[in-house]
Amino acid sequence: MKILAVDLGRARTGLAVCDESELLASPAGVISEYNMERLAKTIAVQAAEKGAGTIVVGLPRNMDGSEGDSAKNARAFAEALRALVSVPVEMRDERGTTITAHGYLNETDTRGKKRKAVVDAVAATIILQDYLDYRRNLRVQKQEEDS
Repeated sequence: MKILAVDLGRARTGLAVCDESELLASPAGVISEYNMERLAKTIAVQAAEKGAGTIVVGLPRNMDGSEGDSAKNARAFAEALRALVSVPVEMRDERGTTITAHGYLNETDTRGKKRKAVVDAVAATIILQDYLDYRRNLRVQKQEEDS
């Protein structure tokens, strides 16, 4: 099943999508939109165009696990998105993904405007790959329990 991941930001929102086999997450672009309602509509269209069977929205928790304003905004966004789509919308802890994304971009020497344009899509890719790994681990655990 194809899965679309969303790294919600104030000015830019990154998207990532995986292949049907749920093996590999890839960047799928960045949307520049401040209005949550318009952003939710745009992402609902993107999910339909990409054939996503699930949408995963990053949940920006604080390092101690608590939730601040950004997490509340992400939850509100996920609710708005749920009202527009017929597929499940799940939340996924995204602590550290932007820092990791910057690390990857440092390794590839991506700087300046290009970096700013892709960091959110890279962060969405990290969120999605984490979610894919989680799903794969659940399947393995279930198989072991059934054996």
